[in-house]
Amino acid sequence: MVASLVQPISWDTSNISPEICSQYGEEKPNIEAEEWEAGHSLLYTKPVVQKMERNNTGVGESIKKYFSKLFTKETLKKRIPILEWGPQYDLDCLEGDVLAGFTVGLTVIPQGIAYAAVAGLDPTYGLYSAFMGCFLYLFFGSCKDITIGPTAIMAIMTHEYSGHGGPDFAILLCFLSGIIILAAGFCNLGFLITFISKPVISGFTSAAAITIASTQLKGIFGLKFSSEGIIETFQKLIEHMAEFRWQDFILGIACIVLLLLMKKMREVDFMKPKPEDSTSTRVWKKIGFLSSVGRNAIVVVFAALLAYFLDDNQPFLITGEVKAGLPDFEVPPFSTEVNNVTLSFGEMLTALGAGVPIIPLISILESIAIASAFAGSKTIDATQEMFALGLCNLVGSFFQSMPVTGSFSRTAVNSTSGVKTPAGGVVTGVLVVLALAVLTPYFKYIPKATLSAVIICAVIFMVEYEVIHPVWTIWKLDQLPLWGTFLICLFWKLEYGILIGVVINICVLLYRVAKTKLDVSTVLKQDGEDIAYVLVEPHDGLFFPSVDHIRAQVSKVGRGVAQSRIPVVIDCCHFTGVDYTAAKGIKGICSEFDKRQQTLIFTNVEPSLKTSLTHLYDKIRITSPDQLYNELKVSPIEELTGSPANGYHDSPATVLVYNNGISNSEDRNDPEARDPLLGAAASDPKHVIQKFNS
Repeated sequence: MVASLVQPISWDTSNISPEICSQYGEEKPNIEAEEWEAGHSLLYTKPVVQKMERNNTGVGESIKKYFSKLFTKETLKKRIPILEWGPQYDLDCLEGDVLAGFTVGLTVIPQGIAYAAVAGLDPTYGLYSAFMGCFLYLFFGSCKDITIGPTAIMAIMTHEYSGHGGPDFAILLCFLSGIIILAAGFCNLGFLITFISKPVISGFTSAAAITIASTQLKGIFGLKFSSEGIIETFQKLIEHMAEFRWQDFILGIACIVLLLLMKKMREVDFMKPKPEDSTSTRVWKKIGFLSSVGRNAIVVVFAALLAYFLDDNQPFLITGEVKAGLPDFEVPPFSTEVNNVTLSFGEMLTALGAGVPIIPLISILESIAIASAFAGSKTIDATQEMFALGLCNLVGSFFQSMPVTGSFSRTAVNSTSGVKTPAGGVVTGVLVVLALAVLTPYFKYIPKATLSAVIICAVIFMVEYEVIHPVWTIWKLDQLPLWGTFLICLFWKLEYGILIGVVINICVLLYRVAKTKLDVSTVLKQDGEDIAYVLVEPHDGLFFPSVDHIRAQVSKVGRGVAQSRIPVVIDCCHFTGVDYTAAKGIKGICSEFDKRQQTLIFTNVEPSLKTSLTHLYDKIRITSPDQLYNELKVSPIEELTGSPANGYHDSPATVLVYNNGISNSEDRNDPEARDPLLGAAASDPKHVIQKFNS
């Protein structure tokens, strides 16, 4: 292996002006590098870097060292975070966690029942999915605010891939998701999430929210039909409108209005606690806060009571009989029976199709995005979050859970309620277990219109319309992945939308790399009148998408500003490497300049880049800034006709021309308009080079 060791900095002071040296009272200053850099950074010379060879370590030794690190105290605390915060747990943490856990429990019970319906499963499967993640995240979670459980997006994705096969497919999908997420964590594949940009996530989330809300309209109108996608949903909604039930419609609309009003209640100024509030005022404000965050449970309970008392002449479509009790602990199904046909594990995998890789991806994406949003200044350990999420899915599948991930709405409630540690999830999990053990016989009275209202009110705030204007303002090309993802997810399929959105995003990035900007400047001779050379500085690296554009622009500069005879210097300070295609393009540029006998020089070239370029074209001229100055400062250039100082502008490259230290876009009569570096030392090309190295 090769390591870089920075040695004491050596300075080239042969060309430092006497005026600067006189400040230190000597011909060549002998000062510390830090002081020299701070006081005279314009004359900074790069440190000498020495390459040192290390003894190569054998594969066996590397593996041994890797596994020895796995069982250190620091690693255990990192992978089991409760070991870090557990010893500091106190009564203050307990108070905050109990309150927050109870509040989240009031939210997750009705949401779990509703999301099970979205996934095409019995209501109890939503609750089966809501407690195991709470218990496991206590030990392995690294973000105190996150709550793991069923979500709207996971529910609709589960329905898309397992809705026609029953709960066995959903449970197997949960098991496979856990395995895949854990494997991704062990392989440190969290970096793959960075390829999915915020516009793609926003487009996907917004389309999923609209799709989910549209599927619940049948519950609001009291209709019964099955559909796939938003277009088919509205078609069948119109076809079945003759079966419209006004009782369900009134109940559904009333529940939506009540849920929205209760959501806004805690945001009203007089409901916010103030230091001068009396004890009684604090109590009723706390009750109001709990009513607001527990609105889903309150609305569901009142609607269920209404349906219960009207059961003799039931006016609503209700949930119906629900399996009572806790789930059995059993191995996930690796075979199942559908329509009296037994399907093997391979056939179940075939039926799940793209859901096997897509659902784990969405699960990771959603959970890490939520963790990042609520982490504040704390850095999120994506690998640890993947471990925790993978375990929640894997173990949950043994308790008949469908795929789960972090919930944004419940995480927001958890944070607002003052949770202190992941232990708040234990209270939430206990509430869910109690609901399964005691309340399941009463779930049958919950009106479907009420569950639809709960889902609609949860997802409408996931539509991220507010990102459209900032995206347009900051970088208009980001609209392509945003709208591409949104429209494809909305009118085709969610998984295709996010994949195509990623492809569009990568294409936009490649376009940006391919059309890299270049700065073009003229550098004067010592006499301050003639041009020594034309300097070209690309903004980005040198790889195959950009080489044709850079080659065309350099060629244009060579024939235009440099008039086919003035030397052209390419500053490679932004080039960290080169691929074969780019090296071939550089060779083409050199050949073109050689044919018209025009000098082309490369400067600030990294050693690895120099090796690659000289290997392909041994005639290439590569020099350091000091050598460049020594070579070009003495050869007079004949006076030009049509001075470039009048300005040279070309699109799409960014062109900037200097003459005597003043930009052609500035006022030549204004002494403050002079470039601070060029104006001070315009007669010395080396100083101008330092301008472009900074």
